[in-house]
Amino acid sequence: MTRLRLALFDVDGTLVDSQQHIKMSMAAAFGAEGLETPAVPEILSIVGLSLPNAVAQLAPDLEPHRIDRMVETYKDAYASLRGADAAASSPLYDGALACLDALAEDDHVLIGIATGKSRRGLTHLLETHGLAGRFVTTQVADDHPSKPHPSMVLAAMSACGVGPADTVMIGDTAFDMEMGRAAGARRLGVAWGYHPAARLEASGAERLATAYAQVPGLLKDLWES
Repeated sequence: MTRLRLALFDVDGTLVDSQQHIKMSMAAAFGAEGLETPAVPEILSIVGLSLPNAVAQLAPDLEPHRIDRMVETYKDAYASLRGADAAASSPLYDGALACLDALAEDDHVLIGIATGKSRRGLTHLLETHGLAGRFVTTQVADDHPSKPHPSMVLAAMSACGVGPADTVMIGDTAFDMEMGRAAGARRLGVAWGYHPAARLEASGAERLATAYAQVPGLLKDLWES
């Protein structure tokens, strides 16, 4: 009997390119505190972390109560950017939908999500792109420690009844690769997101996709190796 296998996707920088909203919301958070907004590479370097951890990493000397305020300002700013043009401003990467369709055709492959987004943010994004109902498990920052803690992957595997050798964490950041490795899962890095390929490989990526068309084949390769 063929075992069930789990393809676990990150969201920001992996399924969708949400950097415009992230940059604008972070600028609002820093601006509200009278602080200079970090450079874009710095902001993108923390994508994937839970929001409090991300802000604390960008402003390590700031008092905790100010970090808390910035987190709330970021959330409010991000929510205000959601609207009729959400699909255009946070688009799916080229080939993402075709990849999900291809994986869904295999009855032995389950598709899930492990993201630093909130439940509210993920729900809105999935509805915006017509993806609601496609994922058998959705693990979000509300319910877990921040990446790279393995909690999200462990919970997804438990919910799906799939072991580490049959689970692949797919993501664009070092945090995704480190999280997958800590959970004992296989790791597939994607090169179109927010961390460079060299950082992904140094953090434990076993394979690297440069286009979505490669993902189904690379997943098969990992599951069979």
